[in-house]
Amino acid sequence: MTQGDETTTKNWVLALTSAASFMAALDSLVVTTALGTIRSDLGASIEMLQWTVNAYNLSFGVLLLTGAALGDRFGRRRLFVAGIGLFVVASGICGMSKTAGALIAGRALQGAGAALLMPLAMALLGVAFPREQRARALGILGGITGLALIAGPIVGGAIAAGFAWQWIFWINLPVGLVVLPLVYLRIPESRGPAAALDIGGIALVSSAAFATVWGLTRGNTAGWTAPEVVTALTAGILLAVGFVAFEWRTPQPMLPMPLFRSRALSSGIAASLLLYAAMYGVLFFVAQFFQTAQGFGPLGAGLRIIPWTATLFVFAPLGGRLVNRLGERPLVVGGLLLQATGMAWIAMIAAPDGAFTALAAPMILAGAGVSLAMPAAQNAVISAVSPADIGKASGAFNMFRFLGGALGIALMVAVFNRFGGLQTPETFSTGFRAALGVAAVLSAAGAAVALMLPDRIRPALAPASAAT
Repeated sequence: MTQGDETTTKNWVLALTSAASFMAALDSLVVTTALGTIRSDLGASIEMLQWTVNAYNLSFGVLLLTGAALGDRFGRRRLFVAGIGLFVVASGICGMSKTAGALIAGRALQGAGAALLMPLAMALLGVAFPREQRARALGILGGITGLALIAGPIVGGAIAAGFAWQWIFWINLPVGLVVLPLVYLRIPESRGPAAALDIGGIALVSSAAFATVWGLTRGNTAGWTAPEVVTALTAGILLAVGFVAFEWRTPQPMLPMPLFRSRALSSGIAASLLLYAAMYGVLFFVAQFFQTAQGFGPLGAGLRIIPWTATLFVFAPLGGRLVNRLGERPLVVGGLLLQATGMAWIAMIAAPDGAFTALAAPMILAGAGVSLAMPAAQNAVISAVSPADIGKASGAFNMFRFLGGALGIALMVAVFNRFGGLQTPETFSTGFRAALGVAAVLSAAGAAVALMLPDRIRPALAPASAAT
């Protein structure tokens, strides 16, 4: 293969993995601002409306590591295509739903499809790009995915206001049908080491993720001392411990525990967990602040988030390029400190009658911080392992990223309810400021953890399974 052919292949891999990841990430929160329309159309209760969001997140979180393991075993491109196909079919089910139950089932299937394609997109990208180019590619992928997460509620509200809410899901069909054949034609196949499928590990990690995410999701609704919540979280911890013990003993683990001996991988994942906990929590609240506290509609709220989202286009690719020059640690530490500063700034000034111009500067600061830290943390994790273990590292990274998001939302909602509420713009603003304070603390904690990253991360040469 000539250098021109290699460049063309890498560009196709980046474009197609980014398009599929954008589609999946967008749908994780796309229904949030359309829930009122869905409720009146389907006659759904509040609990069922919550599950139109939670069903996606639950199946996504439960199956992330399983998706990565299946890709390593049966082919990453093949399972990536399967994930896109499942996601497209599930979107059609959501669009045709006549009852809330059918919509919830379709959303659960969407989450399963996303659990296949999201970690495999990162793995395919990691294999296609050499280390000196990988950080920039991951920065572009991370920026596009982050933009989709932030844009999801805005897109959903705009579609529900201008069209029927079903079009939130129908728009995925043409995207998926265009991307599917191109993936087959343009992305080369890759696999992890030949190994039997780790059925015991899959069962344990899926059960642990289900119990943990269920407990975090139900905590603020049922109460953190409710028997179902305590039981779920306890079971999640015990199953996670059982998974670790099982993976140490099994001869062909889906997630080799020696991988976590790498300072780069362990501290990169821990810092990312805290980064995404802060980001997802703020994402959950910021559009609601502009709507509930300041009285703007979904479109107006979306436009006011642009200072935050626009930074992803500029700073995420920039951060990817700077990794090769500065190393991962300065960018992860500095980016998280910028995010902490921006969140703390907003926490001090957010008010129902506050001027948007006053909020723009800290939003840019926070957005620049996460855009610099995100690709550097991803690159730290991927570069800490051999090419054969990239799929496993990607699955672990995405699992902890999602768990961080679930933890951040649960923690910030609990603080919001403790100090504020939905009753008036003033009570919402009070709770919002308290929640943003938590986001600042989480970001600062992530920066402290990131200090443990090595100065320069040298790529691993042998897979952990071989070392074991």
